[in-house]
Amino acid sequence: MMFRSIPLGCGAYLPSNVINNDYFSGYMETSNQWISSRSGILERRFVAENETTSDMATAAAKDALKNAGISASQVDAIIVATTTPDNVFPAVATIVQHKIGATSAFAFDVQAVCSGFIYALSVADSLIRCGQVKTVLVIGADAMSRIVDKNDRSTAVLFADGAGALVLQGTKENTESGVLSTHLFSDGTQKDLLYVDGGPGQQKQEGTIKMLGREVFKLAVERLGNAVIIALEANNLKAEDIDWFIPHQANIRIINSVSEHFNLPCEKVVITVHKHGNTSAASIPLALHDAVSDGRVKKNDLIVFEAIGGGLTWGSALVRW
Repeated sequence: MMFRSIPLGCGAYLPSNVINNDYFSGYMETSNQWISSRSGILERRFVAENETTSDMATAAAKDALKNAGISASQVDAIIVATTTPDNVFPAVATIVQHKIGATSAFAFDVQAVCSGFIYALSVADSLIRCGQVKTVLVIGADAMSRIVDKNDRSTAVLFADGAGALVLQGTKENTESGVLSTHLFSDGTQKDLLYVDGGPGQQKQEGTIKMLGREVFKLAVERLGNAVIIALEANNLKAEDIDWFIPHQANIRIINSVSEHFNLPCEKVVITVHKHGNTSAASIPLALHDAVSDGRVKKNDLIVFEAIGGGLTWGSALVRW
């Protein structure tokens, strides 16, 4: 019998610096109405000048461990999904390992942009299922404000900063809860739709986010819808079996389009984009933490996650809490 990955607890961290839409209208041609009507975003958080991705990831990790009721010494592996590491290397995960005192854990990063948390969740689940580890700390953390062109209206108003974490633990007990399946996809032919125009392998400079919004929107709705169908079919489930839809918080229009495709009522959709913005790999675990903390997500609830990001990468996961 294979191990099953059970969620023990989740955590979150948001920087204290709240940025509302009026901040952008103060220096560029935009308005609160323009931003909110197109994205659903009302405010977001930006890191402080001396704050790093590893700082956010560490805070979310500590919160998740506390809520899971375990110590850092019990963690066997740490996987951080991020596009904005503190340095080119070492991995953010190794910095988190040191900061929380997880002396028995191995640690590494995963880079799949906004899909990163689902990719990291899939890797963690695979490690647990094959018995290589028992307890994994999965973190999504990004400081996207560091890589946006602050004068590009199409991206500057969307992206934001934060971190979320989830503790998974393996069990051989017969249980309904746990990660049911994960499904990962990518299409490198579409890389020019969403990318950063820099990097150490090219101009030796960071670069900033470039996005063709309309094209990304069209592909996102189609491919995310298919990813959810694949996840449901893999587990012989139907859309009406879903208790909670927790999507990547990129844009309210994408979220609504995908949920409407499956006739999911708004009461089943967890939305945080209005207050968090697009936090990339952090958006799903931040939204999950919101719904768990306020009591919406309860034991044995069936949750579907989905995300799409630069690459293009996308994926889905089914988890019974």
